[in-house]
Amino acid sequence: MQPRLHIQDFDDDFDPFNAFLTIGGEGDITDVHPELARLRRDSPVQELDLHEHFGAPAQLNVHGFRSFLILGFDECLETFSNHEVFSNGAYKTTVLPTFGESITTMDPPEHLKYRKLFQAGFTPRMLIDLQPRFEAVVDRLLDQFVDKKQANLVEEFVIHFPFQFICDLMDLPLEDRPIFHKLAHAQTCIAFDPHHAKEAARLLGNYLTSLVKERRALKSDSDFVSAIANAELEDGERLPDPVVLGFFRQLMNAGGDTSYHGFSNILAALFTHPEQLDAIREDRSLIPQTIEEGLRWYGPFTAVDRITTRETEMGGKIIPAGAYIRVCIGAANRDETRWPDPDKFDIFREQKRHLSLGHGVHICVGQHLARLELQVALNKLLDRLPGVRLDPDKAPPLIRGLTFRGAGEVNVKWD
Repeated sequence: MQPRLHIQDFDDDFDPFNAFLTIGGEGDITDVHPELARLRRDSPVQELDLHEHFGAPAQLNVHGFRSFLILGFDECLETFSNHEVFSNGAYKTTVLPTFGESITTMDPPEHLKYRKLFQAGFTPRMLIDLQPRFEAVVDRLLDQFVDKKQANLVEEFVIHFPFQFICDLMDLPLEDRPIFHKLAHAQTCIAFDPHHAKEAARLLGNYLTSLVKERRALKSDSDFVSAIANAELEDGERLPDPVVLGFFRQLMNAGGDTSYHGFSNILAALFTHPEQLDAIREDRSLIPQTIEEGLRWYGPFTAVDRITTRETEMGGKIIPAGAYIRVCIGAANRDETRWPDPDKFDIFREQKRHLSLGHGVHICVGQHLARLELQVALNKLLDRLPGVRLDPDKAPPLIRGLTFRGAGEVNVKWD
């Protein structure tokens, strides 16, 4: 029997979960949408730095670049669709130093070569088999506080459930999961705290390297990690180690921050619109469109990055080669030319494609997994917390941040 692998923690008390709000200087940024709307109406393409414009320190990865902000829905869609001009190479200064080689840093044809293999593990059909496992994770977490009759859902549940599912999928030890969660989230701090981000990447990399080596020695594909570790491309070539490690790092990160920020915002929206919450209590078939409207109204991040490979024109602006581009999903998803009354949260509005999960060749590889997670979690909350509603004795939810946006508290009570 092989000895259990060990994950090493930081040697200090660094807290990555609040780092964007504290060290990153985003804690005082609340409702960005009025200003984004003003900028978009002025011009769908602006030459400015997003963080500096909102009073946060400029991120280290944009130093030395001319920065442009893309705000209109059509312009953002065009940016996502044209990977030959708007390259994911922007992430070579952020994702590459922490996650390593991954499909996020690649453009076609290399990107498609690996994406097809990873995407096969997250098809809707495959997720049907995973749903019972995910429901078990949600129930396990709810069991810990359901009898309290009140809770901050973010602290007790939302921050944990997506990551715990990824850990179950990877068979990571229960007792080590708080460390895995901390390290996964710390990797995203590269733009303002490169020391802790790179240290987190090193510690996770050491563990994952040993894990992949162990699973390859077993020569099996009976579990998720083994299936990826032993996967072969169409030409019979085994996935390169850096790409395998990059995939697992990003998978943990997706469960560690993106999903929980998005779900905290959906809950904040629902509990501050009780008539819509009551509607989905009565008709659970409304939950899928509720998830989509929540992602449109307040997605988990404001913008994603690209870099131009050559000079181009957009929105009446000449954008030079080598410019740093922020594709402002938060602004695009509230473009009044696409959605009437876009600042209103309305689960009954006409369903149109939003951009919170991306578009084009780089659309989120785990988009179906994310939707399943959110739908199962919301159904379970309504099943197991009867009459759940905002706690009138506590402060209402407040969505903060710029890079990642989320509600730190959703205080509720139930019968």
